[in-house]
Amino acid sequence: MDYGLFEQILVLLAAAVVSVALFRRLHLPPILAYLAIGVAVGPHGLGWIPNTPETHFLAEFGVVFLLFTIGLEFSLPQLLAMRGAVLGLGGTQVAISTVSVAFLAWLVGLSPDAAFVVGAALALSSTALVTKQLAEQVELNSRHGRLAVGVLLFQDVAVIPFLVVIAALGGAADGVTWPLLVGLGKGALAVAALLAAGRWLLRPLFHEIAAARSSELFTLAVLLVTLIAAWGTHALGLSMALGAFLAGMMLGETEFRHQIEADIRPFRDVLLGLFFITVGMLLDLHALPDVWYWVAAA
Repeated sequence: MDYGLFEQILVLLAAAVVSVALFRRLHLPPILAYLAIGVAVGPHGLGWIPNTPETHFLAEFGVVFLLFTIGLEFSLPQLLAMRGAVLGLGGTQVAISTVSVAFLAWLVGLSPDAAFVVGAALALSSTALVTKQLAEQVELNSRHGRLAVGVLLFQDVAVIPFLVVIAALGGAADGVTWPLLVGLGKGALAVAALLAAGRWLLRPLFHEIAAARSSELFTLAVLLVTLIAAWGTHALGLSMALGAFLAGMMLGETEFRHQIEADIRPFRDVLLGLFFITVGMLLDLHALPDVWYWVAAA
């Protein structure tokens, strides 16, 4: 049954209202409600909503705004003070997870190259899932919450060497060293540019915008800064979420933090719900009996 765009929006809104209300009554996280909606209405369920690239692209902005609001709770001095723990903990987690999973995959018969790809994929966590759960449990400002966010940011950066090595294994690159150095250089450039812009441009910009006394202009400026930062890191090979986090961290040091958080929250919550729905659309429960052992291992 092929639903038009308007009908699809109605289906998603109705399903979200009913499911989230039901799951909250059962004291279950709303994330499970969104995933259940995706499974039910997606192509592997009732087939009411098609799983299109456009839907995934729109849903990605939910993660962008989530990481932006989390960045508002951090500050650059706090992040620098945690750098030893984050680099050590993040590096250890990624290394141990990659090697352990790759070794197990090799034992069950995968080639060394394929085993490395599986290990690299399973070493990375879902930024959206972990940070959303920490936010709901009011644990973002705890020590373990901040360390978890730091490890997730390390994983975002670790994507660069993983992609370079995987490309080399697949024959898409002649060597590893030079592409790896270029990728890391781009990542460092993106982070440095965002931190410099945040320190010397954002505060004066928002002072001028606040002087205009226009709530619409203020909200538009917040959206623009968030999306520019996300686009900047994405263009240089990093995740959009990392750019949004850095932009939020820079704006979190200004006196406009609370107003910014209030303005961005509606966009974040709606689009983040859409993100988890699209994740649910990818789940094919009919294939579970054939791959249950891989799911259990993961």
